[in-house]
Amino acid sequence: MLNHPTYDTLTRLRLHGMAQALAEQALLPDVEAMSFEERLGLLLDREQAERQNRLTSSRLRRARLKQPAVPEDIDYRHPRGLDKALFRELLTGTWIQRHQNVLLTGPTGVGKTYLACALATTACRQGSTALYYRLPRLFEELTLSHGDGRYPNFMEKLAKVDVLLLDDWGLALLDDDRRRDLLEILDDRYQTRSTIITSQLPVAHWHDSLGDPTLADAILDRLVHHAHQIQLKGESLRKLKPKLTQETQSE
Repeated sequence: MLNHPTYDTLTRLRLHGMAQALAEQALLPDVEAMSFEERLGLLLDREQAERQNRLTSSRLRRARLKQPAVPEDIDYRHPRGLDKALFRELLTGTWIQRHQNVLLTGPTGVGKTYLACALATTACRQGSTALYYRLPRLFEELTLSHGDGRYPNFMEKLAKVDVLLLDDWGLALLDDDRRRDLLEILDDRYQTRSTIITSQLPVAHWHDSLGDPTLADAILDRLVHHAHQIQLKGESLRKLKPKLTQETQSE
């Protein structure tokens, strides 16, 4: 470790990126050939990068994503109907800036949750906040919050997050209380935040699955009209993994 008063000062000020960069500069053989401005610029760049990394890590922890999905690992080769151009456009984050939604549908095992988590991970990298919930678990949390007085604060938390990921939409029929909670959540976010939905049900079946025609109209009006729809198909990726392992072992 560098034994230098400036290094100690930077550490005390919690400028850890600058401190580390200063220690690395001291090991460079041609450091004396660099101007003061060049060296200072490198220190500031490192500090900025370190701070961005810490902020990104913090956003990802708070997002509580189900899978550690990253866009670099997305498989575009598997024949599941994933539009590569559309998904790469979504990875730019413009849909979040425009407060649009993403609806991912398809049979179980085709990677809906992974793709949704990859979008949320990218959002966190780009400076947005995200939060993951399986929809059944969200409804359990809402029921508890009604009973213990946390409901207003919980709803405010959901309203403020930039990207809300609701996984497993439509697994069970909803009662009137849950339909109204869902409407309140989406109404708070309408044209102000973005929502990602994953579902085994095609979007065309969502209205019937919600049960009440009037509330279904209101819910879908706030969700579908400003959404990018991705309908996946094909064989489960989980079923393919053992086959790939067997093929590799037999080669």
